[in-house]
Amino acid sequence: MIEYIIAAIIIAIFFWGIRIVRPTHKMLVETLGKYSKTGEQGFNWIIPIIQSTRYVNVTEQMVDVPEQTVQTADKLNTKVDAMVYYQVKDAMASEYNVDNHRRQLTSLARTTLRAVMGNMTLTECIQSRERINESVEKVLDKETDSYGVSVLRVEVQRIEPPRDVQDAMNEVVKAEQKKIAAKDTATALETEADGQRRASIKRAEGSRQASILEAEGKAKAFELVNKSFKGGAKELKQLEVTQASLQNNSKIILTEKGINPQLLIGNLPISN
Repeated sequence: MIEYIIAAIIIAIFFWGIRIVRPTHKMLVETLGKYSKTGEQGFNWIIPIIQSTRYVNVTEQMVDVPEQTVQTADKLNTKVDAMVYYQVKDAMASEYNVDNHRRQLTSLARTTLRAVMGNMTLTECIQSRERINESVEKVLDKETDSYGVSVLRVEVQRIEPPRDVQDAMNEVVKAEQKKIAAKDTATALETEADGQRRASIKRAEGSRQASILEAEGKAKAFELVNKSFKGGAKELKQLEVTQASLQNNSKIILTEKGINPQLLIGNLPISN
């Protein structure tokens, strides 16, 4: 009977000491309050009562840096908030080297944001968020090395300047946009005028070429008329000679080149 009781106690103690660790965590085992080992994912067993456990999340985590007022290099106050993403790399250090690493990381992020943005003007802060993110991430990653965590990235969510400053900046942006629009309009008008000038030149060149061609055509036509006139004068001369021959009863011989009057025998009848 005692053997059964002892066996039951042993079985109970065995099942009592079973610990299952998920892939998202690591388990710190303490023996009588002193760190003894780190339990990895899967099945683990501890000595009940003598040993205790602490679970540490080793997945990527996020802390929200609350909104705060920061004074920039040009003495302007602006409201800013951010998000910090980190991951535990050393479970033992994150648990034993710092009291609540999440709270410490949040406080350090707030201080670092004020320091980084305090060296920049408001305009630089608004236009250079990536620069702020990189600078804060670099400082946090270095300072939290003893925490056993690695800062993955920092994202500034909102930078809100005072209302009057924001209105003034909006007016500057509007003026700049109007300036750009006016410049674009002037460029467009200049381009249009240049196009019209080029078109006028092309039209003038076309008219000039047309005039030259017309003059050349008239000259050639005049030359042809002149040649025709000379040929007609020759034929007219032949007709006058023929008429004179007929009056003198001369014989007329027809040739391929035209009428060729010849005086063969005077006072003879006319024959073809």
